Amino acid sequence: MKTAISLPDDLFLAAERQAKRTRKTRSQLYAEALAEYLARHAPDEVTEAMNRVVERLGEPRPDPLLAAVARRTFEHTEW
Repeated sequence: MKTAISLPDDLFLAAERQAKRTRKTRSQLYAEALAEYLARHAPDEVTEAMNRVVERLGEPRPDPLLAAVARRTFEHTEW
């Protein structure tokens, strides 16, 4: 999707430098920046996405050896 936005000159120039430094197109840089911003400012959506993955994977089955080691560790640990 193409779109037009307005940016302050100094922000535009900094973005141009970053795109060149990282060898990305301006579109790649802006898309990645927007995706990161949305992930940071919409944590509920991230949590929902993670919950969907967990649902698809199902309940994990504990490893019996790992459970035994953990149990022994807790039994011999002073709290």
